[in-house]
Amino acid sequence: MLRSPAFLRLWSATTASGIATWALPFVLGLAVLSRSLTAVELGVLLAARTAGFLAAVPVSGVLADRYARRQVVLWSGLISALAAPVLAAFVGNSLLLAAVAAAAMGAGQGACRPAFSALTAEVVSVDQRQQANAAMTMSIRVTTLVAPGLTALLALVVNTQGLLLGIGALWLVAAFVPPAGSGQVAAVASRAGFVTEFLDGVREARRHPWFLAGLGALSAVIATGYSATGVILPLVSRDRYDTEAVLAGALTAYTLGALAGAVLMARWRPRAAGWTGLFGLALYGFAPLVLLLPVHPFVVIAVYAVAGLGIDLFNVPWFTATQREVDPAKLARVSSLDFLMSYGLAPVGLALIAPAISAFGAAPVLVVCSVVCFAAPGLAALVPSSRDFGPRR
Repeated sequence: MLRSPAFLRLWSATTASGIATWALPFVLGLAVLSRSLTAVELGVLLAARTAGFLAAVPVSGVLADRYARRQVVLWSGLISALAAPVLAAFVGNSLLLAAVAAAAMGAGQGACRPAFSALTAEVVSVDQRQQANAAMTMSIRVTTLVAPGLTALLALVVNTQGLLLGIGALWLVAAFVPPAGSGQVAAVASRAGFVTEFLDGVREARRHPWFLAGLGALSAVIATGYSATGVILPLVSRDRYDTEAVLAGALTAYTLGALAGAVLMARWRPRAAGWTGLFGLALYGFAPLVLLLPVHPFVVIAVYAVAGLGIDLFNVPWFTATQREVDPAKLARVSSLDFLMSYGLAPVGLALIAPAISAFGAAPVLVVCSVVCFAAPGLAALVPSSRDFGPRR
């Protein structure tokens, strides 16, 4: 796929946007360590970014189906790029203006996601989309592995403001590098009201039972399993094993496992792609389960590697099937619904997990989350069209 100039441009742009999206909370976290920000200010800025992201996703879905996807990517990237120097100027000086800039950057991040997904369907032929989605997933995983160390090294010679300007430069790459795409969908897009068009996308999603079932399973796993392990893994690493190495090892193993899953799915075409993906998603249920048990640290790390492998066994065929089965004229709106549900429920899960642990204890919460992570994909697999994420071929 990387031999195709059009896909190489698309891959480079999505990679740049992925690095920029990942880097912002990390750089702001470094600002807390350098005492440029307080922990409360960091929370406000991250909340503002999340609010901007979630507000922009449905809007972008409608716009990317109404106009050329390439143009939506361009303006989304420019919004984030222009917000970066504003955030750099006011971070640590004016919390209000910095929060506005963070919300604008989050809006740009959220707006580009559905547009990029729909643009992939325009640039890549049907028989190569699974390979393309695997290549994009690989870039995200490699970034997660390499970027923290490189950013920490850069922080030794570049201050927070300089790093934020670097994030803005990445968004310029995301804005200007992508190819034009076919533009065919934009020419026939309807021009009804915004709400009407968004609801039309919801109706298109409802037309695919496998999509609703898979999205429900994914949202359940993220809201419970991801949230519980995100809160409890650091505590287990500190209290049970008396070292941060278990936390670092588990997160690294998860990323390496996900990278292995993406590499595997670049070549493998399972006969029952939907069931394979849902089975991979259910593997995350072992992550909260292993935190219950007094096992050797390497067992925790191994389980996280398996969970990471499973998540990209799901992600790659999921994105590929969405691009294949959904009406191209409504693809961005359906993709926006995907991002809105999966990303939107994550903060809700995180907000509820800590009070639940305080009220009931960590063990019952982990048991419930583990059961949900196993049961939700299992129930989704009972939907007939879930076997292949679409009609049998």
